[in-house]
Amino acid sequence: MSPTVHEIRNAIRAATGRFEREFEASFTKEELQAICEALKITVDGAGRPSTTRMRQQIRAQVGIAESLETADDSTFRKAELQAIADGIEASSDQ
Repeated sequence: MSPTVHEIRNAIRAATGRFEREFEASFTKEELQAICEALKITVDGAGRPSTTRMRQQIRAQVGIAESLETADDSTFRKAELQAIADGIEASSDQ
């Protein structure tokens, strides 16, 4: 059986040194920044970048979007989460 969205998110959290969550929850700003670091994405700007910008950078880095300019900024869907997990070599096997 394929992993759930929650299981994939938690695998990504664990692979980036973040705590797994018991309940279903989207990534926080800090978790997105940890994903960017794991993917070796240089986060631009002073301070913390916006969640929108980080989602776009992640999508472009793992090949979900052709470029940063064409990348969607919405929350990640299951197939996108799987691509991110593959990109950081996170395993959602139970």
